[in-house]
Amino acid sequence: MASVRQESPQGGEWITTTGGQLSVPDNPVIGFIEGDGVGPDIWKASEPVFEAAVRLAYKSTRSLSWWEIPAGEKSYRQHGHYLPDSSFEMIERAGVVIKGPLTTPIGGGFRSLNVTLRQKLDLYACVRPVKYIKGTPAPVIRPEDVDMVIFRENTEDVYAGIEWKSGSEDALKLIRMLKETMGVSLDAKSGVGLKPMSPDASKRLVRRAINHALEKKRKRVTLVHKGNIMKFTEGAFRDWGYELAREEFADKVILEPELADKYDGIIPEGKVLLNDRIADSMFQQVLLRPREYEVLALPNLNGDYLSDALAAQVGGLGMAPGANMSDTCALFEATHGSAPKYAGLDKVNPGSMLLSGAMMFEYMGWNDAADLIVRGISAAIQDKTVTYDLARLMPGATEVSCSGFGAAVIEKMQSFTS
Repeated sequence: MASVRQESPQGGEWITTTGGQLSVPDNPVIGFIEGDGVGPDIWKASEPVFEAAVRLAYKSTRSLSWWEIPAGEKSYRQHGHYLPDSSFEMIERAGVVIKGPLTTPIGGGFRSLNVTLRQKLDLYACVRPVKYIKGTPAPVIRPEDVDMVIFRENTEDVYAGIEWKSGSEDALKLIRMLKETMGVSLDAKSGVGLKPMSPDASKRLVRRAINHALEKKRKRVTLVHKGNIMKFTEGAFRDWGYELAREEFADKVILEPELADKYDGIIPEGKVLLNDRIADSMFQQVLLRPREYEVLALPNLNGDYLSDALAAQVGGLGMAPGANMSDTCALFEATHGSAPKYAGLDKVNPGSMLLSGAMMFEYMGWNDAADLIVRGISAAIQDKTVTYDLARLMPGATEVSCSGFGAAVIEKMQSFTS
């Protein structure tokens, strides 16, 4: 991949990370990637909301300096590369980036642009807060009971992409090797994949989940796995999670047996309960007993499934924020796809991007701006001023465009601060 020369942003200052602590100036440089398909539409609707939230929350004391980072189809049209090497450098330099959805090019040499970003930047934690926004149509009776944060491991599991096509020379070679050296017989026509999971990657994900629970005063962290069947991968994820808790959080974490024996079923102040659940059971638990779960830590594939299923409980991916994070870099993004058939129609719901922006501001410590965005979205929805996806589920709703919804959110935010 080639590099693309990009001018440094004017007027802003860099966000820095020292010893794991984020330092955010009053006029930070924030990287952005418009994205593909509907990406430009939702960015055009969202960027004015972000600007308004900062202006209304902090008057003239804080501002944003946007820095566009080449990626996806726009980058290919302008520079001949979907992901130039310089884009990775820019993301690392900015430290905080917000992006729209990216479409993986057909035959373009990438398994996935999003997965490539996560792997090359070691964005090992996919963080997905799932919380109901009042007024949103939802398929469950009590969507307000859902208030969870998912920490999904991003770099290993089947998403590592270590697999070989059915009938290929490499697949046949591996099938022969397994039979000759380990006595494992597979159908010779099988496609074959490997599922690597390591102690270090599992532990750093669980560490981040426990730290989040302690910082945000959440009471429960649940390891979700399929260790009853995959004992040396998913079962090991569970074991490494408990091992990490004993090694680094012995004075902060209690386990389920202790809760009843030592604490009469009540989690003491300043402590976190660490437990685990089998993945298939967990899908029932989040429907039937969502109030019992707050922070979930999962391997990659299970985390992918469960985060989308939880988003459906609170209204769908259009209302679901997310971020992919390393220890020094955070990439906030709309969690839905690029929906190319709606590209340029100014039609889709920008809620996921807006809420990811609120999540970004919270990460930066700009909580007043984050709160304004969430309140503005909720007020617009309760007023039944919504995009087509929600309007069709809300009798009496006023259907507005993508940019129209952004304008409605700004109007509501202004009413809170006037």
